[in-house]
Amino acid sequence: MSAVEGVRVGHWTDAEAGTGCTVILPRPGTVGAVEVRGGGPATRDVDVLAPLASVGSVTALLLSGGSAFGLDAASGVVRWCEERGLGHAAGPATVPIVPTACIFDLGITGNARRPGPAEGYAACEAAAPGPHAVGSVGAGTGATCGKLRGQDGWCKGGLGAATLRLHDGVTVAALAVVNAWGDVLDERNEVLAGAWDAEAGFLGAAGRVVTHPPEHPRLAAGGNTTLVCIVTDGALTKTDAAVVARMSHAGMARAISPVHTTIDGDAAFCLATGARPASAFACGVAAAEAAAAAIRDAVRSATTVRGVPTGAERRASLGGPGGG
Repeated sequence: MSAVEGVRVGHWTDAEAGTGCTVILPRPGTVGAVEVRGGGPATRDVDVLAPLASVGSVTALLLSGGSAFGLDAASGVVRWCEERGLGHAAGPATVPIVPTACIFDLGITGNARRPGPAEGYAACEAAAPGPHAVGSVGAGTGATCGKLRGQDGWCKGGLGAATLRLHDGVTVAALAVVNAWGDVLDERNEVLAGAWDAEAGFLGAAGRVVTHPPEHPRLAAGGNTTLVCIVTDGALTKTDAAVVARMSHAGMARAISPVHTTIDGDAAFCLATGARPASAFACGVAAAEAAAAAIRDAVRSATTVRGVPTGAERRASLGGPGGG
């Protein structure tokens, strides 16, 4: 995100409780869109991002832990923006437009703490231009992946980032929060982090679902989500941005297996600041690449939180690369 001029990212993190939230503050006038493909999303104010909606710009985007409870954190972001006169001019008031999406991290927090208005406000206070933290921070603090066997075999998820620059100088950046039911795959289609067995290593969740009966009640429960935010300095219409958000889901499919399930709340956002002429087609192609890279960065950068090991730690426990 730091490579896109005028965009700030801020985290609020509680590593002890295992939860957090992340806010993206773009420059005024930024166009936004969203594409939701998971069957169990937890969102707020995403309808304003539809191409036919009358509001044209996004004031802030919030990604949070806490499942539906974490949606309350948006109130703190709204208050922070209102205090600074940021938002959509609506007669007697300037109304901040703050689309929000949450992941389910209550399995790691034990429902002990969820981000609320104070935490959303704190994330805004922490927002700054330039490089931002990745790994087990912000909305990725309590994220996990590889839920085939639930807590018996999952790995730590997290928050990752990646940036691509197009031939014409347009920048396309991605931020991903990875709390997937499925496995995260590397560039060779091998498991980086996912469902684990102490003797066999990584099980390969998609293949296991096809060839075996359900192994854990988690298969029948919600509580998984991957969130991607694409930010570009390209000048895109709302329809263009919707195309880019849609195309970025291809990056999810490259890096997560299975993905877009009935028990995942997968969603991709696109924010376009409008600083440079741009092609929606080229931005969409780059968005898919950046999304996949950010998802992989999330698990590669993750650290153990509340005893949940990373994929690398799982492999190391076998003294080698583990299963595939």
